[in-house]
Amino acid sequence: MLNLERLRVLHAVFTTGSVVGAARALHVTTSAVSQQMARLEREVGQRLLERQGRGVRLTEAGDLLARHAGDLLSHVERIESGIAGHRGAVAGALAVAAFATAARGLLPAVLRDLRSRYPDLSVALSEREPHEAIPALARGDLDIAVVQDWADDALRIPDDLAWRHLLDDVLDVALPADHPLAGRAAVAVRELAGEDWISWSAGQMCHDWLVRTLRIDGVPPRVAHTASEHSTQLALVAAGLGAAVIPRLGRDPVPPSVRFVPVDPAPIRRVLALWRRSATGRPAVGAALDSLQRHCTPAADTGR
Repeated sequence: MLNLERLRVLHAVFTTGSVVGAARALHVTTSAVSQQMARLEREVGQRLLERQGRGVRLTEAGDLLARHAGDLLSHVERIESGIAGHRGAVAGALAVAAFATAARGLLPAVLRDLRSRYPDLSVALSEREPHEAIPALARGDLDIAVVQDWADDALRIPDDLAWRHLLDDVLDVALPADHPLAGRAAVAVRELAGEDWISWSAGQMCHDWLVRTLRIDGVPPRVAHTASEHSTQLALVAAGLGAAVIPRLGRDPVPPSVRFVPVDPAPIRRVLALWRRSATGRPAVGAALDSLQRHCTPAADTGR
């Protein structure tokens, strides 16, 4: 009979693409992964891994068994979720990931709420961008991922993941207090042509969105400075070094010499919660999703 834990190891090799990746995902040594794979090969009587350069790859038989293992592990999780749902207790461990501004502006209140309501539930938060969180969620390393999604660059969500729309997060332009447009009720994108911009680092989802959105007549915006943290971007705006587009979620604290002006039309990103469909019946997942929804009222207008 096939061993479920060894199938879990095989599936981790399949989803991460390597023995090293599987070891990292499962929090074990590469030697432990290799040993489990060798035992699984003896069980099935076929080679499941073969050498490829300095690494390994799954054989045809290994690929087939890994795909079946994924289905089996999902079925096991559905059974476990159903049993937990029948018991009804919100307990155990829950791993949640969120992108930076959600981790700062949303999750602290959610974690406090869950700890108050469910003392037998232990929730661990990690800050991860969607390109990291979604594969980790699909592998089973996470239980819930809070991600951002842009209308013109929609996330690719695997079929085995379910999702819930939490809120639409509006972005405003941040300007130095003495900027000519700082007192306006709203500003059009075209009026921002020629500004020096403070952006996220090149290659990040938010940077690419800003370059697309602020491109005017085919001319990209002039990015003078880059920083991953909103607090750093706002400090540069406060110093009069440029403008930035900042979401309302997780915005505070704001330097007193920065003014926010709404952009017309308003740039919006969606904030979504993702989880595995096979874990839908798990009470802890349901409780966390409900708490996220309760705390996802749209951010108040913080223009100054």
